[in-house]
Amino acid sequence: MNGKRQMILLNEIMKLNTKEAGWEPYAWYKEMRDNNPVYFDAEQEVWNVFLYDHVKQVLFDHELFSNKKQRSLIPIPDRLESRSNVNLVDPPEHRKRRALLSQAFTPRSLKEWEPRIQDIVDELIADMEGVPTVDIVQKLAIPLPVTVIADLLGVPSKDRRLIKGWSDILFLPYNTEDYADIDMRKGIAMKAFVEYLYPIVLEKRQHPEDDILSDLTKAELDGERLTDEEVVMSAIGLLGAGNETTTTLLSNIFYSMLYDQPNVYQELRSDLTLVPKLVEEVLRFRFPASMDRRVAQDTNVFGPQMKEGQAIVAWIGAANRDESQFPNAEVFDIHRPGNQRHLAFGAGPHFCLGAPLARMEANMAIASFVKRFADMDQAKGFDVGKHITESIAGMSLTSLPVVLKHSG
Repeated sequence: MNGKRQMILLNEIMKLNTKEAGWEPYAWYKEMRDNNPVYFDAEQEVWNVFLYDHVKQVLFDHELFSNKKQRSLIPIPDRLESRSNVNLVDPPEHRKRRALLSQAFTPRSLKEWEPRIQDIVDELIADMEGVPTVDIVQKLAIPLPVTVIADLLGVPSKDRRLIKGWSDILFLPYNTEDYADIDMRKGIAMKAFVEYLYPIVLEKRQHPEDDILSDLTKAELDGERLTDEEVVMSAIGLLGAGNETTTTLLSNIFYSMLYDQPNVYQELRSDLTLVPKLVEEVLRFRFPASMDRRVAQDTNVFGPQMKEGQAIVAWIGAANRDESQFPNAEVFDIHRPGNQRHLAFGAGPHFCLGAPLARMEANMAIASFVKRFADMDQAKGFDVGKHITESIAGMSLTSLPVVLKHSG
């Protein structure tokens, strides 16, 4: 790691002083879209864009806004800078690296995985039977994605708590006060994760099975097989990315069903084809993601003069509520036409590889839950401020109690 000045600290740009304000940053997003759509934060020397068209251009235009960068929102440990890392590179090199991993996420692969994912969903939901109140984050949103990605990669699912623990630490956001402590914890977690995965990768090379790790041991880049370390690093990237964002998505779906549009549950029960629309609207409405790039050449494409080498943050959560793209954007509406044009998974060459898997997990989990339970309700006295923590996707729920109404 290259020290504090390499980090972009979003909370120091937003200056929202409470957890609750971080959980609902949407008024601040609106203020920035209306009054400061292209904003330079002098303290950190970071440009910020908030409008849909600007955010989309930053994500698409790798000639102006490069992913080869020295500063980032998510610190990249030095050893992740290997040939197998799909981040930190631009096309055409990016295309070759991504092709290695994308084979695992083709529609054909997803179709084959569907029964495995449904089994995991069914098992988790069956555990809620007869229980009056469940913590949906701990009982579904956390275990589902990490169990699925461990299963697909070919890592023992009994170790999912270990994997989740390491992933959580690697994805912890930095802050100025605790920088050294967080940095040390990340180093320890990375070392433990690597040591855990190495023997598994060696075993897969000798005895390949039907999983992603085995596929990566056979994959070639520029005519050469990936090294053991490159396979390990690819696996860490997929295990981490494969559970953090999907956990946030699932948690936020339940929060939206309970608090943003409480009457939506019965509508879903009467028409399960609405479930994908719900998922897309939550991604648009309540998924405060951001991505960063490096300004690759001097440009005034958004008006002000930006200099080569400066950092720029694309505020995706703000773009997804841009009224020019989504009329009545501040209203949660699963019937909104075109809500899938949100940018929650990014856009352009770095569009999230795991997006089809995340969507599939969310759609299957919600459809199965809605079929199983007659209704659900808010828990009395729920105070969101006591149930959230900082994460790379903004504030995320650590727990969410849900009162279940069982069928029959």
